[in-house]
Amino acid sequence: MDNFITSSANVRVPRIIYGTAWKKSETAHWVEVAIRQGFRGIDTACQPKHYDELGVGAGVAASLGDALVRADLYLQTKFSPLSGQDPLTVPYDPKAPLSEQVAQSFAASLRNLRTAYLDCLVLHSPLASRAQTLEAWRAMESLVTGGGVRQLGISNCYGLEQLKALHESARIKPTVVQNRLYAETRYDREIRAFCIKRGIIYQSFWTLTANPHILKHGTVAGLASKYGRTPPQILFRYLTQRDVVPLTGTRSEAHMREDLAIFEFELEDHELIAVDALL
Repeated sequence: MDNFITSSANVRVPRIIYGTAWKKSETAHWVEVAIRQGFRGIDTACQPKHYDELGVGAGVAASLGDALVRADLYLQTKFSPLSGQDPLTVPYDPKAPLSEQVAQSFAASLRNLRTAYLDCLVLHSPLASRAQTLEAWRAMESLVTGGGVRQLGISNCYGLEQLKALHESARIKPTVVQNRLYAETRYDREIRAFCIKRGIIYQSFWTLTANPHILKHGTVAGLASKYGRTPPQILFRYLTQRDVVPLTGTRSEAHMREDLAIFEFELEDHELIAVDALL
């Protein structure tokens, strides 16, 4: 299996992505380390409350050279609506119309990431009403039309009807859904099925933190023993074979190497079905 998946927008997306939330002043360091270890996908957001997007840009810039060019990387960031921002650090004019907020956030992301384009711009969460969500989406579509963004996605979208409505109304369809993968939403089984049917890449975050019970389960422990791998490697490998792209935000070089090593082995069909039962 190739370590990349090609989206319906014809964008190559790595099958595992490095997430940069909560890293504050250490962001540049860990992004550089992740890229050096072999990560080719980086996820961030224009949301100073939880992300240091400027630090991501510094880490990326420090990694580029003769051996690695911008086109080798998949850079994904988010437009975070006002409800998700710290009022003291909003990266756009909070009084501007929504479409202008999207444009300002996008411009800030390009500056922060020191790039001429984004591989993916994600709406960080649906807005208060369907009309507002669509208004933000229309503004994001114009950025694709203008050539600054290659594909669009939505995050924290846990209602199947909400996702269906956006997909039906959108001129440029979402090609990425990024959600928390946990028991509370029944592991988004219906949303993931919809994504597979519509050619949408489902990205999971909080994958390890939210699922200690799965990592400790006998099924996963048995597979870890059989393949000489760790339980997180088994879960990540299972997900990639089920066409889920997990995010990992580890601050451990050893764990980074383990995360990238999941493509060295493959679970058998009956083993995938056994893990299906846990989710």
